[in-house]
Amino acid sequence: MITILKQVEANKKIFVKVNQNGIDNWFYLTEKDGKKIMQEMLSITVKSTGEKLYNGAPKADRRFYQVGHLSKIISKGQEVESTSATNPFNFLTKIEDNQIIRYAKVTFTDESDNITAWHPNATSGKDILKPGLLYKLKGANFWEKLNFISLMLALFLGTSALPHILIRYYTVPSQRDARKSTIVAIAAIGFFYILTLYMGLGAMVNGVLDLESSNMAGPLLAKSFGIGLFSIISAIAFATILGTVSGLIVASSGAIAHDFMDNYLNMKMQDKQKVRAGKLAAFGVGILAIILGILFKGMNVSFLVGLAFAVAASANLPAIIMILFWKKTTGKGIAWSIVVGILSSIIIILFSPTMYEKYGLLKADALIPLDNPGIVSIPLSFIVLVIVSLLTQKKKQ
Repeated sequence: MITILKQVEANKKIFVKVNQNGIDNWFYLTEKDGKKIMQEMLSITVKSTGEKLYNGAPKADRRFYQVGHLSKIISKGQEVESTSATNPFNFLTKIEDNQIIRYAKVTFTDESDNITAWHPNATSGKDILKPGLLYKLKGANFWEKLNFISLMLALFLGTSALPHILIRYYTVPSQRDARKSTIVAIAAIGFFYILTLYMGLGAMVNGVLDLESSNMAGPLLAKSFGIGLFSIISAIAFATILGTVSGLIVASSGAIAHDFMDNYLNMKMQDKQKVRAGKLAAFGVGILAIILGILFKGMNVSFLVGLAFAVAASANLPAIIMILFWKKTTGKGIAWSIVVGILSSIIIILFSPTMYEKYGLLKADALIPLDNPGIVSIPLSFIVLVIVSLLTQKKKQ
């Protein structure tokens, strides 16, 4: 027996609360062929007591399921139940010709309960393959478009400024090997970027998307092919994380002990003292990373990657570019550009809409309407470097 309890409007959408077999659940009210229908959706209810209900029941009841499918499959102009094996290019064509059921997220309250719901949102394959769908560029306002440009700028410029990428140039014996290392790295990164496209699209149409955690698309897609592939992908992901973290810690400890303490602060240390300072720096960086990992638990990894690239580009890129192509670059100019780049990017991040949501506040109340700081912090860092370098030129004798 189904009993309609109430209707709630949120984001210009209507959601209906019903009781079915003693379980309260939410449905999405929409229209089809001029008739109102209720579509099943997924919801998480956080009670005032802190209890979480997944589609109206505890998580152990498994009412909250994975999603991701095509509304219908069109092949050669006809609707079919399935397709034969296809190559990577035909796969993209088939995606373009079909319609994918995405799930749009919405939050609202029901008395003292906080509801996070995902309702079906049919999207054409052509729109799926267009860039910027996640950022709603179609019909987006000025700040949303600027935020997308800022992210692209950070990803484009940030790669060359990541510390664990730069450290590669300290581990090769010659310029030829450095160029070879760079080419291999670029090829590997490019292949991985292309691979993520297919992994994402594959997850969207194979019913392996976990709406509660947007970071599990790859592993869950692998799991759908068998536990063996799932184990391999999980091991690779774990090894990649360890490799990246270890590279960052080594780069950070070396920069603090050698570049900052020994060269910049002129703290002339013996080799043993440098090693000790490096170990302490590595320990401190590791502790800081653990704390930040706990604070940002559950956030989308791709969003955090964009922020990391933006901070790297803001702090390191101006120094790299200007010291190579501008003879008037000074040490103080580089130092100030690094400080300003780091501080400006972090400040923008802390007062961004996404972080306001993390604080439990409304996105609309954010002091800065940008999520990614790159478009502001990167030019600002360049400007500071130029100004400080011009002000600190050595006087000619």
